[in-house]
Order: sequence, then C-alpha cells, then structure tokens
Amino acid sequence: MKRHKATRFFIIALVLFIQIAFLTMIVKETYAIDTRIAILLIGLIVLTLLFGHKYLDLHHDEYAYEKASIALWVPVGALLCYLLYTYTDVGNVIAAAIIGTAASFLPNINRNSDYLKKLPTAIYCGVFVGMSSPVVAPSVFYVIAAGIIAGVVFLLSKNLFVGIGGKLGTIAFVGVVMVTLINFIS
Repeated sequence: MKRHKATRFFIIALVLFIQIAFLTMIVKETYAIDTRIAILLIGLIVLTLLFGHKYLDLHHDEYAYEKASIALWVPVGALLCYLLYTYTDVGNVIAAAIIGTAASFLPNINRNSDYLKKLPTAIYCGVFVGMSSPVVAPSVFYVIAAGIIAGVVFLLSKNLFVGIGGKLGTIAFVGVVMVTLINFIS
C-alpha cells in the first residue's frame, strides 16, 4: 500500500514540478517582469494547483497500473509519428492524425480483445511525443527515449487525473521534458 501511495505521489509531484517550471519560464520570458512578481505569480499558480488536487476528485481510490504490454506501444506511436513527420512532406499534425486514425481501427481486428481496445490510447499518447519538432527532438533515439519515459508515466498514471482533458499530452510533455533535462545535464 505504501508503494502505491509513493508512486502516486511521485507522478503527481513530477507533473506539478514540470508544470510549475514551464509556467515560470513562460511568465519570466513573456512578461520580463521583476523576480518578486514572478515568484508571487508562481505562488498563486502553486496554490491553485494544490487547491485543485486537494478538493477536486481527480483520482480513483483504488491503485491500478496499466499493463506494460500496453505501455510499450507509447514509444511505437512516437516513433511512427516522428518518422512520418520528418521523412515525408507531411506536417506533424497530419502525421499525428494519420497514426491516430490508423490506431483507432486496431480494435476492429478482434472486437472481443481487451488488449486491442487499449492500444489506440497508448499509441495516441506516443503520437504526441512524436509530434515534437526536430529542433526539440533531433534524433530518432531522442524520440524513442522520450517515448519510453512517457510509456512509464502512462503505465503508472492509469488512475490519476481521471476525467481531466489533456492527460495524454501532459504525459508526452513529461517524457520530452525529462529527456531534454537529461540531455542538458549530461
């Protein structure tokens, strides 16, 4: 039970940290404001996020994780979208639409298969990673690494942020930011 709570806390803290860091950079860069005002705005954002986490029902009470065999499709979707986007004249949005639409037909192969019914969501999560610009994701290996990290977050966050829009994009964003951070540090 403690492991489940620690995992849940880690994923929520990771998403919160990345959102705060990203919003801080946006506020600081866009508005070129005084550091004290930026800290005050960040404090308000943090309080809003903490209020939302404390008083809104964002999670199921039980602990469940996605199967690893499903999460493995996140980097596959990322790779397919990135390759289609970078090696053809198709834009990243159209590449995402093509891969996402193709993935949506996978459950039709066997309508009784629960496994196939879960694949489109995982692949579409990966598509968001694969939409990254070559300036941000300069190589296939970068996209695969970001897809793997996004797959791990996808696996661990099955019952987190239920009913909140943007979950798959946020998971993909976490994967790309983490690989960028690792690349920056090394």
